[in-house]
Amino acid sequence: MKTLKYIFTLFILISFMSSMVNAQETKVLIFTKTKGFRHQSIEKGREVLASLLQAENIRVDSTENAELFTNKNLKQYDALIFLNTTGDLFDEKQQQVLVNYIRNGGGYVGIHASTDAEYDWPWYGQMAGGYFKSHPKQQNAVIKVVDKTHPSTTMLPDEWNRFDEWYDFKDVNPNIKVLAKLDETSYEGGEMQNDHPIIWYQEFEGGRIFYTGFGHTNETFEEPLFREHVMGGIMYAIGK
Repeated sequence: MKTLKYIFTLFILISFMSSMVNAQETKVLIFTKTKGFRHQSIEKGREVLASLLQAENIRVDSTENAELFTNKNLKQYDALIFLNTTGDLFDEKQQQVLVNYIRNGGGYVGIHASTDAEYDWPWYGQMAGGYFKSHPKQQNAVIKVVDKTHPSTTMLPDEWNRFDEWYDFKDVNPNIKVLAKLDETSYEGGEMQNDHPIIWYQEFEGGRIFYTGFGHTNETFEEPLFREHVMGGIMYAIGK
């Protein structure tokens, strides 16, 4: 009898511990819907990000279906990763769901073209940090890191020369915390008078927001330094 009682108690304890682990499980959603230009790097980016996150024991879901943006469904995610999303992504009901998610302390990670979306919804632009305006040809440019205290930039050099598609932005939220700027003297076609943020974060209406302007090419997602950088940003958005 004592043996059976011991086994039963052990079973209850294991079940309780398992439920606690599941309750504390970290989970993110990669969102890749496009209604405008579709980047070829989406598939590569989704594959790489999922692999990096799973290596950190973070569960990953991925979707292009905005109908999954319901209050009930988003509650399970610690952060949403908008990977090169473009165009009009949400109807009014889904927009309110995203507002609720952020105001309830959720995390948002914007990668490259996530700022090329929802132009008719000013709240989104303020939350994401700004809107895409234009870009010159793809080329090398120098990124000047101005804040290395953030988990997305601690590993970066003070000046980072790399190749990508460099966005100019409009309607930039003045409250963003800029982490790195583009040196417009280092490439052709910049239109922000050399006050050109390219990586930023902010606390917005209760949520944690991170944006990186990198991510146009497949090769970007192969760069070890970019991988460390974007994972740092994701961890910030998650709240770790």
